Amino acid sequence: MKDDEKIINTDPDTKNGLTYLALGDSYTIGESVTEAERWPVLFSKTISANGLKIAQPDIIAKTGWTTANLLSNISAVNSEKPYDLVSLLIGVNNQYQNLGLQQYRSEFVKLLQKSISFAGGKNNRVFVLSIPDWGSTPAGSSGRELIGKEIDQYNEVAKEECAKAKILFIDITPTSKKALTDISLVATDGLHYSGKMHQLWVDEASPEVKKLF
Repeated sequence: MKDDEKIINTDPDTKNGLTYLALGDSYTIGESVTEAERWPVLFSKTISANGLKIAQPDIIAKTGWTTANLLSNISAVNSEKPYDLVSLLIGVNNQYQNLGLQQYRSEFVKLLQKSISFAGGKNNRVFVLSIPDWGSTPAGSSGRELIGKEIDQYNEVAKEECAKAKILFIDITPTSKKALTDISLVATDGLHYSGKMHQLWVDEASPEVKKLF
């Protein structure tokens, strides 16, 4: 999974509404989709249109990042001014690199703690999206069954730790599997997901996140 840029939103025209920080990897940065099709951008737009005004997101994410990579790159973030909302979607590269569930759990817990800190200590202002099953894409076809099984194991860890921390966990993995029968949900690289899929994730997440406010 190739390298990419990390992005922090600095456009003052998009700063109206509740502040929002999105943390993650290729799915959050939107590998192989336009900036407007990234799920955090679509999330801000969708939820704002439904009565909860949220500014365009600050994004800290990079294609190829594991939990360790994300941890090391958010350590220097200035959290003196807390965000109103923080999201986390991380783990596919832990699975891809076969780093193991024990490491994932340890680092994921630290990321949850960091996320709560970024949200001003409020765990009810943090939400987590499950890891999509990239085995449903053409690139994952040769190892589809094993990939799906391992992704489920990582997601179970994330779900367990979110429950302990009383953080909203939203399971988008079943939706990601729709790519098996709808190629329009896959990005042009055959590995990541299209803007259409990103919108489906947003449609699942938005109603649940609104309940936090």
